[in-house]
Amino acid sequence: MTNVTAGEIFWWVILPYIALVVFVVGHVWRWRYDQFGWTSRSTQLQERRLLRWGGPLFHYGTFAAIAGHAIGILIPASWAEAIGISPHTYHRFASAAGTVAAVFVIAGVVVLAGRRILVRRVRATTDAVDWLALVLLLIGILTGIAPTLLSLVNEHDYRTTVAPWFRGLFIGRPDVKAITKAPLIFQVHATAAWVLFAVWPFSRLVHAWSVPLFYLWRPYIVYRSRQARRPAEPGTSGRRWRKIGAPY
Repeated sequence: MTNVTAGEIFWWVILPYIALVVFVVGHVWRWRYDQFGWTSRSTQLQERRLLRWGGPLFHYGTFAAIAGHAIGILIPASWAEAIGISPHTYHRFASAAGTVAAVFVIAGVVVLAGRRILVRRVRATTDAVDWLALVLLLIGILTGIAPTLLSLVNEHDYRTTVAPWFRGLFIGRPDVKAITKAPLIFQVHATAAWVLFAVWPFSRLVHAWSVPLFYLWRPYIVYRSRQARRPAEPGTSGRRWRKIGAPY
C-alpha cells in the first residue's frame, strides 16, 4: 500500500479484522459459557406497552437499513449501470428509501431508549456494556441518517469510496486510499459499526440470533382444565386445544 500511513492501516485494516474476530469468538464464548444470559434477560416482563411499539419500529427499520447497505455497498455501481440505473437515479431512490427506514429506526430507538432510561425496573437490569452498545447504535444511526438527508442536496457516491474498501476486507485487499477519500461522517459511521460489532457478543444484542422461529410450526398441546369436567357438547369431543408457551 503506497502513500498510506501506519495510523490509516490500523484504522481501516487492523481494527476491522480485530472487530470481526471478536465478533465471532465472542459469540462462541457467550454461547458456551453464558447461555442463561444469552436467552433469559428479556425485559418484557418488566414493561410491555412501550416494547410492543418500539420493538417492531426499530427492527423493521433496521432490517430495511441493512438491506440498503447490502445493496449499496456489496453490489458494484457498474452492475446497476449495466441494467440502466444511472448514478443520479440510484441516489434519489436510495435517499428516499433511506429516509423512510430512518424514520422507523429513529422512532424505535426513541421509544426503546426512553423505556430503558425512564422505566426503573428496565433501567435496573441494564449493564454498562448495554449502555455502550446503545451509544454506538445512536452514533451509527445519526451518522448514517445525516448523509442520507444531505445527499438530497449534495450527492456523494460512497460506492466509489466506502464500498471498494468494505468489499476488499473480505478478500484480503481493503482499499485504504478509497475510504480515506470519503467524507468524515462516512468514516465515523464505519468506525462506529466496527466497534459495535466488537461489543455485540457481550451485550443484549445477542438476542437478535435467538428469534424463536420454531413456535411457527410447534404442535398443539393438550390443555385440560382443573375444574370438573363438563359433559361434551353435541358434535364435539369435549377436549380443549390451545397453543401455550408463547415466547417473550
